[in-house]
Amino acid sequence: MANLRPLPATPKRCEGGTAAFTLPKLRGRFAFTLQKVRARTAFTLIELLIVTGIIALLMVLVIPAFTNIKSGGDVTRAAYTIKGVLETARTYAKANNTYVWVGFFEEDVSQPSTNPATAGTGRIVMSVVASKDGTTVYDPSSPATIDPTKLTQVGKLTKVENAHFAGDTLFTNTPSTPTGSTFNNRPPVTYRIASPPNSSPSTNSRTPFQYPVGSPAPSAQYTFVKAVQFSPGGEARIDNSADYTLQTAAEIGLRATHGTTVDIVSPNVVAIQFTGVGGSVTIYRK
Repeated sequence: MANLRPLPATPKRCEGGTAAFTLPKLRGRFAFTLQKVRARTAFTLIELLIVTGIIALLMVLVIPAFTNIKSGGDVTRAAYTIKGVLETARTYAKANNTYVWVGFFEEDVSQPSTNPATAGTGRIVMSVVASKDGTTVYDPSSPATIDPTKLTQVGKLTKVENAHFAGDTLFTNTPSTPTGSTFNNRPPVTYRIASPPNSSPSTNSRTPFQYPVGSPAPSAQYTFVKAVQFSPGGEARIDNSADYTLQTAAEIGLRATHGTTVDIVSPNVVAIQFTGVGGSVTIYRK
């Protein structure tokens, strides 16, 4: 302990003339005050305004693209949902050797489903019912509203939002080369399911049915005046047309909606076609 000496307070020259620094001097040379750090990392007001302006510009450019993607996704999702409902109904008819009906209704999406339902735009409602005894239930020589006590519900109601049954000229015009697998090359059809005023044919089904069904007959929330009937053999008839002939194909057109406004600008349109004899369902996108 007696041999220990205090560190020198001044630089000590090492061999070669290099000065050695003590710990206190090192601290003084390399230390940063909080004020200096803040001065080096702070943004000026002009820099912040420039960054904010760039972000706002990017938002303006990008948001419409995401909106189109979403609407396109809604229409595609709706198309595959309808396809699934039609295929389920046909499979049920064949498996249970009975008649099955798929009803279509479009209601006002701006409000919750009412009872009775309010017709409008933006929400598609579908119901599948089957004959309890395997017959057509109605008298073919005198078609009328199907007795709800003679029907059984197949599954729950299916609802799809942000979609509209379309039947405007884009759908009614005959495709130029009807030999392909796209919207513009799909096969031409005579019958289609569409919401007013673009319905073709404009007349309603001669055998409408209601939801709910059962015995005793409940009050109707929905009355489906647009419908597809599947026979036990899987043949499909749309709206039980007056001559009862099977059509080569029938079509359901879809457009996207923004609330209750139909998007007639977006290229995201879909046509769902189903054949009369085979009942097969095909989706055509533009």
